[in-house]
Formats: sequence, C-alpha cells, structure tokens
Amino acid sequence: MSCEHRAAQAEFDRFAADYRELHARNIALSGEAPEYFAAYKMRDFAAELDALGAPADGTYLDFGSGVGASVRPFLELRPRARLLCADVSAASLAASWREHGPRARYLMIRDGRLPLRDASVDGAFACCVFHHIPPAQHPAALRELRRVLKPGAPLMIYEHNPLNPLTVRAVRNCPLDENAVLVGAATMRRRCAAAGLRALRVDYRVFFPAALRGLRALEQGLRWLPLGAQYALHARA
Repeated sequence: MSCEHRAAQAEFDRFAADYRELHARNIALSGEAPEYFAAYKMRDFAAELDALGAPADGTYLDFGSGVGASVRPFLELRPRARLLCADVSAASLAASWREHGPRARYLMIRDGRLPLRDASVDGAFACCVFHHIPPAQHPAALRELRRVLKPGAPLMIYEHNPLNPLTVRAVRNCPLDENAVLVGAATMRRRCAAAGLRALRVDYRVFFPAALRGLRALEQGLRWLPLGAQYALHARA
C-alpha cells in the first residue's frame, strides 16, 4: 500500500464517526443540510441515466462513497439498481453499512484498484472526491474508472469550484478538507481526456443559499456560468 493511500485511509477513518456533523457545521452558511447537496447530485445523475436510456436495474458505482450520503437519494430514484459503494476508508464503509445495510454492496479500494471486472459497471459518480486524492494520482484513478465502466457508460464527477470565493473559504476552514487540493473544471476535463474518457461538458451548480431559494429556479439557465459553488463534469467511457 502506498504512503498516499495509507494517509487517505487514516484521514477518513478518523473522521467517519463525526463526518455528517462536521460537514453540516462547515456548510451552515448555505442554510442547507448535507442531504440537500447529496440529493441534487443524485437527481442530476439520475437525469443523465434517463437521458442515455441506462438500465433501471443496472450496476452503478459510487466512487469514494464515504459514509454513504448518496445511497438513499440514489436508490429512491433508481430503486431497482445495484449500487456499489467503494472507498479507501474501512471505517467509512462500516458507517455506511450501519446506516443502509444491504441496500448497497461495499468495496474497499486497495492500492488504487477497484475489485471489479473490466467493463462491468453501467455508470459511476464521484461526489467531491478528487480534491482528496493527490493530484499526481488523478490519472490512475480516472483510468481505473474507465476500466470498470462499460463502453459509453456515463461518469459524473462533482467537485468544489475553486473560482467561487465562498467555496474556497469553506474548504479552507473545514477539518475534513485539511489536505484537500481543489481542482478546477478545465483541469479535470483535461485529466479525463488524458485517461481516455470523453469529457463532454461541465455544469456549474449551487448558486443561491437557502435564504435565496426563491431564485433557484434560475439555476438551470446559469449552469454555463463558472461561479457556482460546485460543478459537475459529464464524461463517458
């Protein structure tokens, strides 16, 4: 096991028990609970699957699943799907199991490898994971995702937007992000392309806090504007 892999595992093992509380405290300025952010991401991903005609009973991968924040919103939208939750942190996977039980299957990522066959996954998502992976390891992680995805299968990568000053402030002050390196959309797009993935487009998300929720109907038309707190990169294997 590499030193970087051990460090990431130890870091998130340390935070697993208090992850939601720490996350909620850090995003308090948004006026939303962590569940709001997990839910919008899964609505976006499910819409992508619907647009592609992806199988309702397919196998989907939550890469860097942590304590399982995406399990419930994903399965509410795709109840017949098989969800694979993969992470480097055994404590985080255990916390997810305690919360969700056998609704998902849990996989350890060891030495950067997923215990999955080539071309065995119908789609994958990574929710604010890559800023926790050392940048030098991004190419290998993206190639591994490409390996397990079926040809043409979607990959959605959600990340914090380093062009948004409130996002930068939140990451800087968050214990969960003490070793984080934010990655811009253009950089992530280039890294996907270099790994053999087709990076199709970027959508910017989360423009308005809860206090301005009445303006959120405008967000659909603002996805091109690189000022959202987060972004979603749409790619294909």
